[in-house]
Amino acid sequence: MFLRLANEYRQFVQDLVMNLQALAVVLERRGYPASCYTCGDQMNSASFMVSLGDDHLIRFLVSDYGITWTEMRDDRELMKLEGAEAISQLEELAALIKKSIQTSEDSEYSSPKGNRVLQHAVGSVKTHR
Repeated sequence: MFLRLANEYRQFVQDLVMNLQALAVVLERRGYPASCYTCGDQMNSASFMVSLGDDHLIRFLVSDYGITWTEMRDDRELMKLEGAEAISQLEELAALIKKSIQTSEDSEYSSPKGNRVLQHAVGSVKTHR
C-alpha cells in the first residue's frame, strides 16, 4: 500500500511540475516575468516564480519533500502556505489568469498594463499566516 502511495505522489508531483511549466509560459506571454526550473529529466521537483510588479513576487516549490507557496512584497514574506493550501492558492492564481485572458479577449484593445489585473488581485485572494 505505501509503495503505491509513494508512486502516486511521484506522479502527482510530475503532473504538477508540467502544469507549473505551462503556467510560466502563459504568464510570460501575458507580460509577467515568470520562470519554472526543474532538476533533472525526471521532473520530480520544480521552482516556479512570477513577479507581479511593484516588488510583488510569488514562489512555488514542489518536490518529493513537499509543496510550498510563498508570497513576498518588498522582500518581506507576506504569506507562506504548504501542502493542499499551497495548491489551492496556485489554483486561485490560475483562475485569475483565465479571467484576465477572457477579459482581454472580450475587449478590442488590450495593453500590457491592462494585463496587470493579477498584480492587485493575488495578494488579496486569501491571507494566511
